[in-house]
Amino acid sequence: MPELPEVETMRRGVLGLIGGRIETFEKLACQRRPIGITPTAGVLKKTLVGRTVERIDRLGKRVLLVLDDQSQLMFEPRMTGLVLVSDPPTLDHLRVRLTLSGAAHPQLLYWDRRGLGSVRWFSAEQFENEFHEGRLGPDALAVDALTFRERFAATRQPVKVALLDQRRIAGIGNLYASEILHQAKVHPDRPCSELSPQAWKRIHACMVEVLELAIRYEGSTLSDGTYRNALNQNGSYQNEHRVYAKEGDVCRSCGKAVIVRTVQAQRATFYCPRCQKTK
Repeated sequence: MPELPEVETMRRGVLGLIGGRIETFEKLACQRRPIGITPTAGVLKKTLVGRTVERIDRLGKRVLLVLDDQSQLMFEPRMTGLVLVSDPPTLDHLRVRLTLSGAAHPQLLYWDRRGLGSVRWFSAEQFENEFHEGRLGPDALAVDALTFRERFAATRQPVKVALLDQRRIAGIGNLYASEILHQAKVHPDRPCSELSPQAWKRIHACMVEVLELAIRYEGSTLSDGTYRNALNQNGSYQNEHRVYAKEGDVCRSCGKAVIVRTVQAQRATFYCPRCQKTK
């Protein structure tokens, strides 16, 4: 967390930066665990000031500011990072501030409670080398159903674990993997190689449906309250969750079985044993 819907919400929330000229780049004083900043803040200041934001993209779970020389400034939120334009949740977790002129938003803030995220700059060539084909899978909202199945069908990994592999598909994390498999009626322990083409088609369709709906609701703000959109407001897709963090609740889909929690690859998985049978 944040995953594709939350990061896409962040991206859309800062689109007002497009056309703005970067006036300052600041690494803010913070007593918490330091985030990764590459290259150094001093080099970044010299590199970025005077550049114009041409567009804002998303790469999996990362927000990218694409500049007028085609270099890219990447914000990777990891577990608790936020890309904001105003009103950070707290001041003592602010990490980076960009100020801009000629933009709808005069600043961009990067806030990170746990300090696990990073801010990195890439030249156009460096970006191509870092994220060439094979280093990161196709985006979960851009891949077609056949390509999606081909990227998973040969492995015997449990399907829930495989969906988290960003080299296979980019953007899905722990929360949405559980929700997608529940909607597709596929048990999270099923080996990928044992799933039928029809099952993969269902998973793909449910993946697109769940992610697009979550974006419409501006992501999921969980009980820890960490995730916010670019204006520091809660998402609301958490109210639509059917299995994630619902251990012990009656399944909203079948109304009969109780949601089960298990652990796969050191991550919590939630599913309904009636809706998602092992065979």
